[in-house]
Amino acid sequence: MNLSAPTEIVFIISLVIASSAFSPPSASFVHPLASVWTVPIAYLVRAGGCVMRGA
Repeated sequence: MNLSAPTEIVFIISLVIASSAFSPPSASFVHPLASVWTVPIAYLVRAGGCVMRGA
């Protein structure tokens, strides 16, 4: 499998998703998911960017 670096926009999107996991519980209106699920979703977005770029 040939992997490449994700584009800048994919990296920024995954960074925003991951950083929203550390928001206080009072800001839960941002997304309904628990923090424990938000970080793996951000990782999957970034991994998908690495895999799909070379396709």
